[in-house]
Amino acid sequence: MTKNLAKVFSAELEGIDARLVEVEVDLNVGLHAFNIVGLADKALNEAKERVNSALKNSGTKPPNRENRKITVNLAPADMKKTGSQYDLAIAIGYLLATKQIGEFETADKIFVGELALDGHLRPVSGALNTAELAARRGFKKIFLPKENSGEATVIMGIETIPIESLAEAIEVLEGKREVSAARSSNFEARERSTTDFSEIKGQENAKRALTIAVAGGHNLLMIGPPGVGKSLLAQAMLGIMPDLEPGEAIEVTKIWSAAGLSTGKLIVSRPFRSPHQTASVVSIIGGGTDPRPGEISLAHRGVLFLDELPEFQKNVLESLRGPLESGRVHVARAKKTLVFPSKFTLVAAMNPCPCGYFGDPEKECRCRPYDVLRYQKKISGPLMDRIDLQIKVPRVALISLREKNSTGQESPQFRKKIEAARKIQERRLRKGGSQGARLNAEMTSKQTDELVSLETEAESFLNTLENAKLSPRGYYRLLKTARTIADLEESEKISANHLAEAFSYRLKEEI
Repeated sequence: MTKNLAKVFSAELEGIDARLVEVEVDLNVGLHAFNIVGLADKALNEAKERVNSALKNSGTKPPNRENRKITVNLAPADMKKTGSQYDLAIAIGYLLATKQIGEFETADKIFVGELALDGHLRPVSGALNTAELAARRGFKKIFLPKENSGEATVIMGIETIPIESLAEAIEVLEGKREVSAARSSNFEARERSTTDFSEIKGQENAKRALTIAVAGGHNLLMIGPPGVGKSLLAQAMLGIMPDLEPGEAIEVTKIWSAAGLSTGKLIVSRPFRSPHQTASVVSIIGGGTDPRPGEISLAHRGVLFLDELPEFQKNVLESLRGPLESGRVHVARAKKTLVFPSKFTLVAAMNPCPCGYFGDPEKECRCRPYDVLRYQKKISGPLMDRIDLQIKVPRVALISLREKNSTGQESPQFRKKIEAARKIQERRLRKGGSQGARLNAEMTSKQTDELVSLETEAESFLNTLENAKLSPRGYYRLLKTARTIADLEESEKISANHLAEAFSYRLKEEI
């Protein structure tokens, strides 16, 4: 550090990953000027006013009372800088350059936080992502707003210093105040669905399909007339979904933090996202001028529920095809390509026709045959081929609805079976050398060939499917679904019955 020059470190979010940024503050003789260079956006350029007021209200001499030229450089200069998280770093760098704070070791610390005009710190996006960067690059401490400390503490090897104000940060750096490092993360566990499976009368086939979908991560489509409980069934999924594993919780929290949706706690409940039919491609897939995760990434390791599937724009539906296969989204820009994780389970619901009553035994359909066909064709063949379970949800008889006592199993019983099946999958995939796959639906075709064992009768059953016109993708998805059904029964090998049930969910020559 030379005279009138200071350098501290902060971070910039690129997608869901953080990149290290050097904040250099230089003072020169001349008329007062305060410039921020290094591809800063408007929100960052406005940091000059926030820093001025925060320094003044924290009892230090602000830049606007200095008759000097102040230059703040954010390096690397060819990377666009966005947001307000640089406020704290700029203020600390200025105090160092003007000798208003005692010198300290800057090479092992990262500063992030937005300054209020009175000097208090406001939370920022990407605290967990920045803490992960700090640990990876060998930093020892990260100074950040107290509200962000909960999520950052899950990263081992980095000391998280929660700060409430700029004045407090100055006292801590000068050794005048002791601030205990945040030790353990708070957990954000969302309330489970208030709808229990036992409260949904009838629809046993749909409950079975939902159980298979959650157990193995398989995509599901429910087709039926209005009011039969398709949306209710989807919402009840929250009650049978296991909590996130520790590694998954960090993945999900990173995505939500990058999107600015984190509450400062580690997310341990599986996400359930249900975007409206008017959603755009960017809101679903992610991207934009300042690329952020979309709905499919916010649903990572959870469920994306699309109600009234044919009402979504066709380009939105077709954009799901790639992520459903690869489990990630590539957002290309002129200078870089960002990758967002998107391993989600697609659950969709639709009516069989525009009026909703095609094939209903109790209410006559008013649609013309051409209208029914056009409505059904809004869901393309390639997208349907990626949906493992396709079921019809029929109308429930009135006598069943009038039953006072529920005889169905409750959600915790379903969840217990699902957790047992997932443990079986995890052991099998770990034994098979899988690095990324956790569920049957995530297996590659090679892993499916190696890890799926069939009984002799199941082999014979497969030979009878030559005329079923299954695509190679459909064939492997059939095996994965059958493997999940066998896991729910804790069966080591797939039987003909398991294959037959899995095949019954794919037989959809007509909706």
